[in-house]
Amino acid sequence: MGIETIRADRKGKEFRELPTDTNTRPNSRSKRSRRRQKKMLPVQKLFEICKEVFANGGTGIVPCSEDIERLRAVLDELKPEDVGLTPEMLYFGTQLARRTPKITYLHLYESDKFSMGIFCLPPSGVLPLHNHPGMTVFSKLLFGTMHIKSYDWVADAPSNASADVNLSEITAPAARLAKVKVDSDITAPCNTSILYPADGGNMHCFTAVTACAVLDVLGPPYSDPDGRHCTYYLEFPFTNFAVDGVSVPEEDREGYAWLQEREKPEDLTVDGAPYKGPKIVGQ
Repeated sequence: MGIETIRADRKGKEFRELPTDTNTRPNSRSKRSRRRQKKMLPVQKLFEICKEVFANGGTGIVPCSEDIERLRAVLDELKPEDVGLTPEMLYFGTQLARRTPKITYLHLYESDKFSMGIFCLPPSGVLPLHNHPGMTVFSKLLFGTMHIKSYDWVADAPSNASADVNLSEITAPAARLAKVKVDSDITAPCNTSILYPADGGNMHCFTAVTACAVLDVLGPPYSDPDGRHCTYYLEFPFTNFAVDGVSVPEEDREGYAWLQEREKPEDLTVDGAPYKGPKIVGQ
């Protein structure tokens, strides 16, 4: 997911301390490491694995397949209680007074290498279509049901700024052709989804069918100075644009769309709140 967020004030957080290993008997480093891994709470283990996986990361750098599977395995086992969440929390309640439900972001950690955070969506909450430039992103649905629609750019496809739409849309930035990667509901418990800089559904939209929580790991995180800016998009059906040399069989056209850059939606509200789950040691 990985949308740009507002961090909560870190003062006043209530954390549960992790157990410490007090065994001082001499032993090999590998055995100490294995014992330490076994004693770690799940969120601490996630943090330690992320530090290793993204140690040499940067824009456009994808971790090796072995590291991807290591991180995926840890996330696949993560449960809501491991990060102090339950569906009964106020973040997830129906918001009758708001046309567009407010989303809450719980900040766990961020460095120039990676970030970890949780999006808390009430029913009908939407994270609109946005991208993840140069990033590898792991998203773990902790509970609930969510609809995911994601796209990847069609390589070497020309852009087009003219369409059978109104004048304000015609004069907007040029649109690019994208192919649908995912367009379906997912329900927890489920496997972790992964997107990459150039594939896997790098541009996606999340819509909460029920209240749900998603833990995101971004490597590296958004950074305007480094050119990793969060961009939002409008979607247009393939048939709205006519471009010389671009053709798709009629039966496949629903699997393509033209995406056009837009400003951040005015009705999108993402508020930061303190993370109150188990403390992450060593930040």
